[in-house]
Amino acid sequence: MNDIRSDPAAPPPQSVRVAVPQSAPYVTYAIIGITAVIFILQLATRSLLQVDIPAVLFIKSNEWIRAGQVWRLLTPMLLHGSLVHIGFNMYALLAFGVGLERHFGHGRFLLLYVLGAFAGNVASFLLTDANSLGASTAVFGLLGAEGIFLIQNRKLFAGQFRSAIGNIIFIAAINLFLIGSLPGIDNWGHIGGLIGGLMFTSFAGPLYEVEGIYPAYQLADRRPFSAVMIGAATVVVIFGGLAMWGMVR
Repeated sequence: MNDIRSDPAAPPPQSVRVAVPQSAPYVTYAIIGITAVIFILQLATRSLLQVDIPAVLFIKSNEWIRAGQVWRLLTPMLLHGSLVHIGFNMYALLAFGVGLERHFGHGRFLLLYVLGAFAGNVASFLLTDANSLGASTAVFGLLGAEGIFLIQNRKLFAGQFRSAIGNIIFIAAINLFLIGSLPGIDNWGHIGGLIGGLMFTSFAGPLYEVEGIYPAYQLADRRPFSAVMIGAATVVVIFGGLAMWGMVR
């Protein structure tokens, strides 16, 4: 529920409450489930075969990407290196994903998650030779999306906006400048995912307006479907072009 200022023509002027979308976040739960199953397969193959088969096939490896295995610019988001690694990323996905999916809708949220992962892995491919894996590229895409969503709809959040956007900036700063400086952390992947989420949501994020007759107000998303496609195409063209350049340079 969000407080907004009522229509000046509606007597008397006051704060009213408008319900936000409440659909179940099926995509968020599905991503967590699929990622957990793949992690179990990683553990099983390590134990039985002494080799992590999913990682061998799907990790971000610059050598194999240049050899034509371009799926490795997406599939690392499904892999994790440890229980702590997957636990942290899935907790972050749950924390941001539930609210974002309710606002974005199932399809647009899935597109955001995949594009964030793609942008992050492309940035990692271009800027570091180290192999990498993990959903943090996609999670940083969600972080960027949350920030843009708040900015574009700041009038609806009234007094909550400053604290909410401040929290997003704080989380991003801690992860990029403190945690990101630790050994073994693919910070370029984080930065790329953040940029991908910012870019997509700038074009495609929900753009709410309040409609209805006092006191029965409701939120309506005025973002056209064509803008969602433009946002997706922008991320794919820019980061896809960078990936192609990286493969031939």
